Amino acid sequence: MVRTYDFGEADRVVVLLTREHGLVRGVAKGVRKSRSRFGSRLQPFVDVDVLVYPGRGLSTIASADTVTYYGARIIDDFDRYAAACAVMETAERLAYDEADPALYALVQAALSGLQTDQHPTMVLDAFILQATEHAGWGLSLFDCANCGAPGPHAAFNAAVGGAVCNNCRPPGSMDVDPETLHDMWLMQRGRPASSIRVAHIHRAAVAHLQYNLEGGLKSLKIMEQA
Repeated sequence: MVRTYDFGEADRVVVLLTREHGLVRGVAKGVRKSRSRFGSRLQPFVDVDVLVYPGRGLSTIASADTVTYYGARIIDDFDRYAAACAVMETAERLAYDEADPALYALVQAALSGLQTDQHPTMVLDAFILQATEHAGWGLSLFDCANCGAPGPHAAFNAAVGGAVCNNCRPPGSMDVDPETLHDMWLMQRGRPASSIRVAHIHRAAVAHLQYNLEGGLKSLKIMEQA
């Protein structure tokens, strides 16, 4: 489940990321009442099996059963909670109203990763790099994204699409250690990377995401304030 918001006196609108139907927005009627049979299951970071009746605007959520609860190490840890919120917000921005099993699986993997001892920011950034590549916005992290000159290079530019050589480097490009770009390359492919460059990786990954989404995410702003 991506997010919820109150609707009327006792109902709640639930935004779901589904494996077979993409984003689904539905009304769960009466779930804010104390006697609701399934209201507690419609919470963030819960994988649920739902029965949905399509509607002209909003669908109706008739029932929900918990499949996997991912909140155990998230809700009491600010860094993990903020990273999980950023994962869900990013997924909502990248999803469409159609099946996308790959994006669904990436979200599951990220929430599972936040249950482990992995650095939460690294989990988030790996998700960003993999999800944006899946969306068609993959970064060039070795060869120059503009001219194709072989790397390694020591600059990154989100607007150009990744690493840039000295000849192509636009004003405002980030200075980066080539090893940072290598770590991002590993993360983009789902491989483990060093956590000693977390801040630099996060800065580049967020710049890439925000450039392609043409705007920031509320959850990322909260992370920056921590």
